[in-house]
Amino acid sequence: MKRLTPILIVILCVGGAFGTLYFLWSKSKTKPEVARLEAPELRDIVKKTVATGAIVPREEVEIKPRVSGVIEELYVEAGAPIKRGDKLAKIRIVPDAASLQRAQAAVQTARIAFENAKRELDRNQALFAQGVVSEAELASFQNLTRMAQQTLSSANESLQIVKEGQSGSSKQSNIVVTSTVDGMVIDVPVKIGFSVIETNIQNPGTTIAIVADMGDMIFLGQVDESEVGKIKVGLPLEIKIGALEKETFEGTLEHIAPKGKEIDGAIQFEIKASVKPKKDVFVRAGYSANADVVLDKRTQVLAIREALLQWKDGKPFVEVETGKGIFAKRDVKLGLSDGIYAELLDGVSKDAKVKQPSNSGPPSMQRERQGPPRGGGGARR
Repeated sequence: MKRLTPILIVILCVGGAFGTLYFLWSKSKTKPEVARLEAPELRDIVKKTVATGAIVPREEVEIKPRVSGVIEELYVEAGAPIKRGDKLAKIRIVPDAASLQRAQAAVQTARIAFENAKRELDRNQALFAQGVVSEAELASFQNLTRMAQQTLSSANESLQIVKEGQSGSSKQSNIVVTSTVDGMVIDVPVKIGFSVIETNIQNPGTTIAIVADMGDMIFLGQVDESEVGKIKVGLPLEIKIGALEKETFEGTLEHIAPKGKEIDGAIQFEIKASVKPKKDVFVRAGYSANADVVLDKRTQVLAIREALLQWKDGKPFVEVETGKGIFAKRDVKLGLSDGIYAELLDGVSKDAKVKQPSNSGPPSMQRERQGPPRGGGGARR
């Protein structure tokens, strides 16, 4: 028994050593890599560039007063529909002291002239009755009296206009501001009690209200100089409004500015595009929006992720499974690309199983890494 104990100890030690070595060897042994396969698919490919901007009315009309004064009444508020000729506000005239004094002096002068002409007419009418003066001389005094009366009437009307902004004989009141167009009031920048200035050749005047046709909206945005050469008038747009996340509007590019402006250190070109309205969707002026300018589009074409492409001597190819674990190189011809997917024109069929390169990542990782499709990202040829 004493002889067996050392032998058993030696056997256990040797077995433990061999077991430890086998465990370490099995752990360090690399597992064979299983190739990941992916098939081409039918999908729409859209190559586009993005413009940022806002939705604004095509035409905005600023309504301004024809007299200066203080807002006495306001008849509308923002959001109200309005027709041409509808009242917007009433202005109380605050006459200028110098103008008032001149108008009053003109009335007094005209009254004195009229009274003097009236006395002369009365005197000559008495002389005419006595046969002292002729009918022609009397007619002359009658004309002078009528002219003096007209001058007095005009002076009184001028004084009334200075005081009240209108005369009694005028059918149109300047103190009541009316709309000049049909549309919707989108802004009323004044309140009751505000002082306003009339529009004239020296002053643009105070804006009483802004009226616009909310049924005719446009996208007004900016495009970077690196992208402006890729777009042209007439291209379709897909417009997404931040406040209306579930809605996408169609548009057509109508104008590209011939001159760029420096904005935040970059040259930007202004673009304008019509926006096709949608029934039961009210678009407010000033909504921020992004417009995808569609440069080119393919519908339901055979496409492959660009991450599956490999390149040699500037030419693309893929590895296609021809048997269990056996892959063959296939040269491919590419068409339109949106930066993530490229159109397959030749080289691979729909049923082919394409090997994913080790650095391609799964489709979800590819989309997360590259982000949404943007203009300028095309497949190399």
